[in-house]
Amino acid sequence: MTVSVLDLAPVVPVVVVRDAADAVPLARALVAGGLPAIEVTLRTPAAPDAIRAIAGAVPDAVVGAGTVITPPQVTESVAAGARFLVSPGWTDVLLEAMTASGVPFLPGVSTTSEVVALLERGVREMKFFPAQAAGGTAYLKSLAGPLPQARFCPTGGIGLASAPEYLALPNVGCVGGSWMVPEDAVAARDWGRIEELAREAAGLSAGGTCR
Repeated sequence: MTVSVLDLAPVVPVVVVRDAADAVPLARALVAGGLPAIEVTLRTPAAPDAIRAIAGAVPDAVVGAGTVITPPQVTESVAAGARFLVSPGWTDVLLEAMTASGVPFLPGVSTTSEVVALLERGVREMKFFPAQAAGGTAYLKSLAGPLPQARFCPTGGIGLASAPEYLALPNVGCVGGSWMVPEDAVAARDWGRIEELAREAAGLSAGGTCR
């Protein structure tokens, strides 16, 4: 993938799939709404099959694996078809595995020292997590001055109302969130509603304006 994950869309849906049969229609709804990058979290047993299904049946989707915390998960996710990896945090062991995977990755950070450590290792794109709890837009704004080379995908506690504040920051490429895939809509298989919510999210841009 030549385009950065941070530049595919203003929002990356963070998806928890409990039934792999829901993966393809869910992904199609998100893509139809304008959100091609989809992070399927490894929080359920169905996640690898969901990634595999989306990768095989939804060519316009750029499916990735989230909540990646071990090297075996890196291997399993890439084998299933994940085109990017996202972790809530990182260690040298995990970073080595993600680097060796051959796909883009966003290691999670929540402190300045973690950002500097990743920059030392040549990593410039990161997940800021948990965004709201770790300081939100004020924290990211304070990092932009001394560490302008770092770019972030903030995730955690972000919704439609707060997303534009993040997207307005110069060091934020996109945000991650789950508000466009509410659990009740997924449970009801209301793909039309999810497409509408995705379209609303895809219309966000820097400064809170619509594209």
